[in-house]
Amino acid sequence: MLEAAGAVAVPVRRASELDAVDAIVIPGGESTTMYKLATIFELFEPLQSRVASGMPALGTCAGMIMLADTIEGGIDGQQTLGGLDVVVRRNAFGRQVDSFETDVDFTPFDRPFHALFIRAPWVEKVGATVEILATVAAGPAVGRIVAVRQGSVMATSFHPEITQDDRVHRYFVDLVRSS
Repeated sequence: MLEAAGAVAVPVRRASELDAVDAIVIPGGESTTMYKLATIFELFEPLQSRVASGMPALGTCAGMIMLADTIEGGIDGQQTLGGLDVVVRRNAFGRQVDSFETDVDFTPFDRPFHALFIRAPWVEKVGATVEILATVAAGPAVGRIVAVRQGSVMATSFHPEITQDDRVHRYFVDLVRSS
């Protein structure tokens, strides 16, 4: 998706690789495992520092949890990278069997974005400088906040990378270019 949007995508697993990138995408997965591995591989603090100093970042699903300043439902001692003045609830939409897809109203786009949610978080509270980018358009979770942006940091609770729609990634690449 990033390459289709005109970016060069490279994996980052070590702090030395972080120095070579202009922006970062924190993908979906399991946020507690991501935190533990980033700590073990001495990537957590350098990544936290780069995000705090203004490096553009996109978090999807678990990546949203990692970029939130505050999480609910985390494990004892779980830390986040921060960057978004939000409160995010882990697994808010339920367990793996509760995964679903639905349209979301993504404000920068001229038509809804069809989103896929897998054990997804949602945003319970946003700070004054956080822009709400998307909410669930219909169903029992209507109105739930599922995408946000604060400066050059943005996050979605859904997985735009597993759709055929590259608008979220194009939006992020444009954000990086303008930063």
